Amino acid sequence: MALQHIYSTSPTFTHSTFNNPPLPSPKLPQKPFNLHSLKEKCKQGQVKEAFISFTKFITYQNPSHVSLDEAYSSILDLCASRNSVAQAQQLHAHMVTSNLVSDSVFLSTKLVFMYGKCGHLSGAQKVFDEMPERTVFTWNAMIGGCVTNGRPFRALELYREMRVSDVPLDAHTFPSVLKACSLLANLDCGSEIHGFAVKCGFDSTVFVVNSLVAMYAKCDRIDEARQLFDRMIDKKDVVSWNSIISAYSANGQSREAINIFREMNKAGVAVNSYTIVGALQACEDPSFVKLGEEIHGVILKADQQLQLYVANALLVMYSSCGRIDEALRIFHGINEKDNVSWNSMLSGFIQNELYTEAVEFFHEMCEMSLKIDEVSHVSVLSALGRLGNLSNGMEVHAYAAKHGLVSNLQIANTLMDMYAKCGNVSYMGQVFYNMAYKDFISWTTVIAGNAQNSSYSEALELFRKVQSEGIKVDCMMIGSILLACGGLKSVSHTKQIHNYIIRRGLFDLVLENSLVDVYGECGEINYASQMFETIKNKDVVSWTSMVSSFSCNGLANEALELCHRMGEAGIELDLVALLSVLSASASLSTLKAGKEVHGLFIRKGFPLERSSASSLIDMYARCGTVENACKIFDYVGNRDIVLYTSMINAYGMHGQGKKAISLFEKMISSGLVPDHITYLALLYACSHSGLINEGREFFRTMKSDYQLEPWTEHYACVVDLLGRANCVDDAYNFVKNMPIEPPSVVWCALLGACRVHSNFEIGEIAARKLLELEPQNPGNHVLVSNVFAAMGRWKDVDEVRMRMSSLGMKKKPACSWIEIGNKIHAFRVQDKSHPQSIEIYSKVSQITERLEKEGRYLADTKFVLHNMTEEEKKKMLYGHSERLTIAYALIVTSPGVPIRITKNLRVCGDCHTFTKLVSKFIEREIIVRDANRFHHFKNGRCSCGDFW
Repeated sequence: MALQHIYSTSPTFTHSTFNNPPLPSPKLPQKPFNLHSLKEKCKQGQVKEAFISFTKFITYQNPSHVSLDEAYSSILDLCASRNSVAQAQQLHAHMVTSNLVSDSVFLSTKLVFMYGKCGHLSGAQKVFDEMPERTVFTWNAMIGGCVTNGRPFRALELYREMRVSDVPLDAHTFPSVLKACSLLANLDCGSEIHGFAVKCGFDSTVFVVNSLVAMYAKCDRIDEARQLFDRMIDKKDVVSWNSIISAYSANGQSREAINIFREMNKAGVAVNSYTIVGALQACEDPSFVKLGEEIHGVILKADQQLQLYVANALLVMYSSCGRIDEALRIFHGINEKDNVSWNSMLSGFIQNELYTEAVEFFHEMCEMSLKIDEVSHVSVLSALGRLGNLSNGMEVHAYAAKHGLVSNLQIANTLMDMYAKCGNVSYMGQVFYNMAYKDFISWTTVIAGNAQNSSYSEALELFRKVQSEGIKVDCMMIGSILLACGGLKSVSHTKQIHNYIIRRGLFDLVLENSLVDVYGECGEINYASQMFETIKNKDVVSWTSMVSSFSCNGLANEALELCHRMGEAGIELDLVALLSVLSASASLSTLKAGKEVHGLFIRKGFPLERSSASSLIDMYARCGTVENACKIFDYVGNRDIVLYTSMINAYGMHGQGKKAISLFEKMISSGLVPDHITYLALLYACSHSGLINEGREFFRTMKSDYQLEPWTEHYACVVDLLGRANCVDDAYNFVKNMPIEPPSVVWCALLGACRVHSNFEIGEIAARKLLELEPQNPGNHVLVSNVFAAMGRWKDVDEVRMRMSSLGMKKKPACSWIEIGNKIHAFRVQDKSHPQSIEIYSKVSQITERLEKEGRYLADTKFVLHNMTEEEKKKMLYGHSERLTIAYALIVTSPGVPIRITKNLRVCGDCHTFTKLVSKFIEREIIVRDANRFHHFKNGRCSCGDFW
């Protein structure tokens, strides 16, 4: 076979190839080619023509040994530059049979270099191992090949062998070994090599210094890199400037990189394309996008045809600055795109949260039969995870498995993250346990995935394994564990993790804020408050966490007070903080505060959608203005299931069951599928409007039409629905026929109905069950005591109250409050602590006398559940908290202004009658929010229809 046929045959490199060389020397009558002609072909990169020229050269010229070395060297360099490993192997075989390899250290070194450049490291190692003699160039070629092919450990091993063998190093040894240190981020080894470079006198060699700058930068020692650069005497080398610019860019110090770029221009050093790429990397910070555009303009003026790597850098810069349209224009303008181009564009979509577009772009890559590499997989899996697209995520998983990529650590970690974001903890676990090697990110991802998907116990168990296996723990992992502790409402676990953080010195602001959150979630408001006060540099998250903790523990006053402190401290409320304040406003029914927050939403330009709109609807509904809640709902265009559910719940809260049902039907017709929470709000609305048949039907359809298995809360709603309608026997039968063991919440609903409708027989059964299931719940004891009191069983009442006392339980005192001006005025039963107390009681007496005369009001003492005389009972009724609040409101507000009152317990029957009469004879609309619902009293009637 003639050498000119090598280009088309491309055989593989085997032992038999060396034994049977494919290069005979036929004497063809061709015009001879000289060495100069061969070198020219090699320089021009013409592989086929170069091999033909080489064949004729060795056939007709009878070259000398020196000429042969030059010829082989030129064509081996060509193979290295063109990655033509198959042709080089043929050439290697011919060299072996000609005994050129064993005789020439020079050519053997060239072979080592060529194989390394072509990615055939095993071929390079074989040649290297068989060489009886090696020069420093041979060692450098082998070390460089290892670094180029991702084997930095092996490169450093060779460097150590070189030192032990007393091989004299030259300046070219250092760039490769320093790059190996960079790849491993091994500062200790890099510093040692730096010291040896100084000892050898190479510390002033420009390319060695450049390598040192790059190494220190990669090891996050940018100050040391800058010192080396500043000490350079001759700064005319463009590579030196490029090194330090790239170092700052890679370390996220864009401003410094740009400043050095400007210094370089002032120094008169001509920039090259690598300088441009480094500067563009610095412009990936959005604050420097203008400069990026200027550099782009300079590039276009200098050269209309962008070099590929410059175009890729521009694409990344525009993507990072949020200019995705410009990035796309750059992308479409690249004639010969490489993998970097495609992957950069794919990453750009994800950076800009265009996940759907990213997935479509990935499909385009697949349709074009492009190589889908590790970067592509990681990017598209990230997009699918954020979209919650499990089915497509599984397809990509299958594709990765088919192409043997699931063993790749980064892909496996991203697969876990994708499954976690899609809520599939089982598949996430399978990926994790099938990984042959797990790194720190693997453990962090699987723990976070479990914690975020409510698998709290599994997260804690994995954390125990992390500790037992001696894996390092960082703040991010601790954050996930604290999330699990909060989910479990486990104070003991939270305290253990708190101690662990202190012992390991892991505290940072994020963890401090998380501890405030978790203690709040666990109901340990004192610990949360102490943690908050110890935070030295509080940010908006610190304040918001404490506001949320107060709010979720029913301490709305404290939450609002803290918001005022927040303003005084100069902390601007963000969206999360505003939502927390809204929650506190809703808890207290402080309409004025809620409206102020709504105003802040508008002034700050926060979008009115999803969570913010739902929170506003809830606030207005709980502050008694369902009309405003409707306005918010109507304003939002793209309504989701959460928004509909919030509005259905608002209607239910105000006894507008028919409107709630109508809205539910509208939601279904829009194509939205109801969930458990939606049905809970709907059943609640039916219960508070006496819609028995409708409620029963909805309870049936939630399972039959939508396969939603009822929660205990749904069963309790049905019992409440039947009980409120005085169908107590039906409610009891429903409880007895439940497919699950009735929980305390169900018995509580039944007991409440028995008390209202005086069904003491079933009431006693429910009372016993309730105390049996939750002996530590003070609310249940109070309810049972009230039922016994209504039955006149005072001995049983005393027994229940003594048990409460022995267990350290306290009855929650009745309290009503009203917002007047900027202050909340609260009243308890028989309260005389208010500054205007005398005037308030006088007003109560005046109103009562008028109602007795004009409205035939007669106090119904059966609602006083205490063993006392009738007169004492009447006195007790006249001092109920809501009456004191109404009297105060009538004193301090203008005639005709609606009165809005909130009560922490259910309104008693006598106060309900009293308030109806006040609304008629005093001619005031009175809106009362009790523990169960809203009552709108107007013209002697209540919106509840006496059904509450």
